[in-house]
Amino acid sequence: MTESGESDGASERRESDDERRARGLPPEPSTPGQPRNTSKPPTPVTVAFWLYVLAGVLLVVVFSYTLTQQETVSNALIDLNANDNLNEEQIRTGVRTLLWTMFVGAVVFAVLFALFGWKAREGTRSARTFLTVIAAVTLLIQVLLFPTSLPMVAASFLAVVATALLYLPSVADYFPAPRRGLGGGIGGGRS
Repeated sequence: MTESGESDGASERRESDDERRARGLPPEPSTPGQPRNTSKPPTPVTVAFWLYVLAGVLLVVVFSYTLTQQETVSNALIDLNANDNLNEEQIRTGVRTLLWTMFVGAVVFAVLFALFGWKAREGTRSARTFLTVIAAVTLLIQVLLFPTSLPMVAASFLAVVATALLYLPSVADYFPAPRRGLGGGIGGGRS
């Protein structure tokens, strides 16, 4: 465009996401009403997305079932209670609060897995990093709180496998490295 606002004849072709990735840039953000220029993600990235979705669904199903077992959990804890300062009602209230909190947490993790899994399918490197963090948190929760729960082991396993797929060498080019150099990126422009 010239200073007067007229086109100077240069083509205004938009770069494809693959061209931007080749230059080390993330995919161009889409604007409302504009068609998105998308490329097909590599197969491991698509498989990872579905594994994250499956892990999230499994978490929600497990904690939904646990909610239906409030009475059983409460009775077991009442039988194990050796503290005279806790009465049955306090234990039942605590169990109800804990189970609902865990259910809401499972729903939040499922939504985060799906949302950031989708963003990873679009080639967003920060989504891959975030998925790595929440997969690690899921694994820690499983190891520390539910070491014998087979469904939790399965959900953690799915999240870890999905994360490993996002770091395969065959998909490295799909997630552009942060740009280094003058004016931005890591290192503040100094080499």
